[in-house]
Amino acid sequence: IKMVMALLPHMRERGFGHVVNVSSIGVQTNPPRFSAYVASKSALDAWTRVVSSEVIGDGISFTTIHMPLVRTPMIAPTKLYDHFPTISPEEAGDLICEALRARPKEINTRLGTAGEVLHALAPKAMDQILHMAYKVFPDSAASKGQKDPAEAEKASMEQIAMANIMKGVHW
Repeated sequence: IKMVMALLPHMRERGFGHVVNVSSIGVQTNPPRFSAYVASKSALDAWTRVVSSEVIGDGISFTTIHMPLVRTPMIAPTKLYDHFPTISPEEAGDLICEALRARPKEINTRLGTAGEVLHALAPKAMDQILHMAYKVFPDSAASKGQKDPAEAEKASMEQIAMANIMKGVHW
């Protein structure tokens, strides 16, 4: 936000500009155990919606990408993610390039859009479903600071089943 705020006067001077913010699919799906992370990305989304309405008359536009889980070294210690749908860093880069090229208001996945719609239509039911996910997927060994998480994170049948239900929903 600080960098964009510094760039906005220059974009206004030129009469055009485009900002791409990388948010998270978590803003749309509200995954348990990620409340602080989702809160920070939600704040970015809200800021983007407000500032874009303030600068659209100056020829400045914004795209928010609700990025799905990306296969990076950061998620590697959480072995459970091996069973979840992810995109490659190259695919994530393609989403950013698409945002720069086409300049849509948002880039979403089907899973993210489904999460938003289901929460809007049945918020209490979604709370119950997400609570089941909270119970099925405990904190990872890596998040607890355990040195060798591989042994502690063997996926249960329930975890694998839930992860398989979600496979292939990004595209």
